[in-house]
Amino acid sequence: MKRQALRASLWSAGDALSRQGIQFATTLVLARLLSPSDFGVATMLAVFVALAAVLADGGFSAALTQRQDTDHADESTVFWCNLALGIVLAATLACFGPALAIFFNEPRLTMFAGLVAVAVLAGACGSIHFALLTKKLEFRTQAIAGGVGAITSGALAITLAWQGAGIWALAAQIVSMASITTLLLWCLHPWRPALVFRWSSVRKLGSFGSYHLASQLMETFYIRLYTLLIGKGLGAVPLGHYAFAENTRQLPASLMNSLVARVALPLFSRAQNDQQLLRRGIQFSTRVMMLGYAPAMLALAAFAEPIVALLYGPQWGPAVPLLQVLALAGLLHPLHMINLHTLMAQGHARLMFRLELAKKVTGIIFMLVGLQYGVLGLACSQLAHSLLGLWINVYYSRQLLGYGMLAQLRDACPPILCSLIIIGATAVLSQDWEAPPLLKFITLGGLGGLAYLALMAGMQTNAWRDAKGLILPTSGSK
Repeated sequence: MKRQALRASLWSAGDALSRQGIQFATTLVLARLLSPSDFGVATMLAVFVALAAVLADGGFSAALTQRQDTDHADESTVFWCNLALGIVLAATLACFGPALAIFFNEPRLTMFAGLVAVAVLAGACGSIHFALLTKKLEFRTQAIAGGVGAITSGALAITLAWQGAGIWALAAQIVSMASITTLLLWCLHPWRPALVFRWSSVRKLGSFGSYHLASQLMETFYIRLYTLLIGKGLGAVPLGHYAFAENTRQLPASLMNSLVARVALPLFSRAQNDQQLLRRGIQFSTRVMMLGYAPAMLALAAFAEPIVALLYGPQWGPAVPLLQVLALAGLLHPLHMINLHTLMAQGHARLMFRLELAKKVTGIIFMLVGLQYGVLGLACSQLAHSLLGLWINVYYSRQLLGYGMLAQLRDACPPILCSLIIIGATAVLSQDWEAPPLLKFITLGGLGGLAYLALMAGMQTNAWRDAKGLILPTSGSK
């Protein structure tokens, strides 16, 4: 299973680096061509686009991945469901554009909503291919389609922004990315739907998918709720700064999702009937994920100011304190993610829904309180709630697998402690060394990374042994 996980993770990494890396590079260029207001207006629509995408999927993709007894009729039924939902939701989003423009007092949202609605429909047409490829751990096709889509859409957005298109460059990027990726998936993957629709398939997959859908809707609404609160209460510019900080914070998380979490669900699903094997799997995943994730998030928090100035430009300075707080809030993201994937793999979608409901109710309360102190207060509320959310997430892992919060934190602590030591030393060197910012960033970043790995290896931490055992199967792991 470890060999299969490594191969799948490598291809998934290729997908992440080709797609997300190119999108990040595109964002760096667009950040210097567009204003915070442009990004803020685009972000105002993000919650509605994300909700429409989740509804169009209907929870069926996760159900197809989790179930091991599906056939072509089940898959075809899911496709026709997704297509019908995609058409309805895209039309609904386009029709609600004028209402959203009035709500946010932003006239550009009327046409922006109509254009971006096309991306919802395009995503629905390709969701079945993504699900089937993920189930079989075949990420090569996803990497090719995502990479070409990212390059093409990024080039189009930069060209339009350079010519003064403003916010419409962002609309073009969103629509072209979804459309090109889906088109390539259809060209590269042989799966085609049959002219069949079975209600028995809907019932079979819906028993799991409905709870997963409800959980995803809550999660999507919650993580995008800040767009409504800031956009309505404070305006497009503060929203643009917060969104940039949030999106930057999400980069390591997105990469980690592609490297490990996307592989975890299909693999954990195969071990769903062996609790001992499943526990070893989630413990292994937690250690390996934190090995790379902890130093990335702590470095992001510690060096947010030079990172923002170097990558995005001085006009994004107000995003620095937001990025620092949000990076700390996301430090334990792998633990949150692994616990939820474990429940999904065991088919406990209803239990996952209960956890999500508890987290979202408390999270919204934290968010509303934090907003009273502005965007920084909102970011601080996310830091506080991340700790409470972890305590909620591990509840069923402790009950079902005996892997509770203390055990998980014990596995997560060595990478965190080693990261703090190396980052502290790097900060001292940074103050004493006079050099151009880019040279200092690259040199100290590289040296710090090597020193961190050397420290983890020298201490012979479980995370290091597990990672080495994944790459070198003869070395074993504890």
